[in-house]
Amino acid sequence: MQGTEFEFRHRFWFIVGIFAAAFGCYVFEPENAVQWSLKVLGYPAAGTLPKTIAVRLIFVVGALLVAAAAWMRTWGTAYLKTEVVRDSVAHGERLVADGPFRYVRNPLYLGNILLALGLCVMASPVGAVVLVAGMSLFVLRLIGCEEALLLEQQGNTFRDYLEHVPRLWPAISPRVPSGGAEARWGQAWAGEAWMWAIFVGSAAFAYTLDGKLFDYVVWGGLIVFYAPGRILSKRRMRLDDHSTDPRC
Repeated sequence: MQGTEFEFRHRFWFIVGIFAAAFGCYVFEPENAVQWSLKVLGYPAAGTLPKTIAVRLIFVVGALLVAAAAWMRTWGTAYLKTEVVRDSVAHGERLVADGPFRYVRNPLYLGNILLALGLCVMASPVGAVVLVAGMSLFVLRLIGCEEALLLEQQGNTFRDYLEHVPRLWPAISPRVPSGGAEARWGQAWAGEAWMWAIFVGSAAFAYTLDGKLFDYVVWGGLIVFYAPGRILSKRRMRLDDHSTDPRC
């Protein structure tokens, strides 16, 4: 399963589209997956927690999954670097085998799947399926695209890495020796700030059950943290183009 260059270049908008399609399912189903599931299960039964507490606990689990997603992506970005993570062009000129990449080949894409799992509880029943299945399928296509490039450019070095490090299910212990790279945490925290904003929004929603608060935090995080990063990335690409211009 291999995605196209077009999919990779516009992966942010494909992911936005997956979320839009998933939460757009509320048009057909007015209740979220948690409410629907509890109703199907006949909850609350005698001797169980009050329904409001049970609902909040489920949303807390969702928020913890979002936190795990944010941490996985931040850890990976500390070694891969934000400019590479956000670049619209796939990079295969070097193989990163430090930090989380010693345990799992695709920690950032694993973070995307954890994010979908954490937020699916807020979607409708059908929307939850669309979100998790859509994200998983798209991630696998992106992985196929990147791995094909790495195989082409890294050859046997990457084949050896493929044999030892699992694709998406992390190993308990490091599967390859460290390459000696140093983590750059400042740019990683800044680059993945929107993910942490989603976690804050998820935690706030679990506590208040106020959907508007979640929207304010998440979309505010998108505007404050992601948009400037995209602008800087485009400026860097323009500078790179000028630097290769024979007239310079």
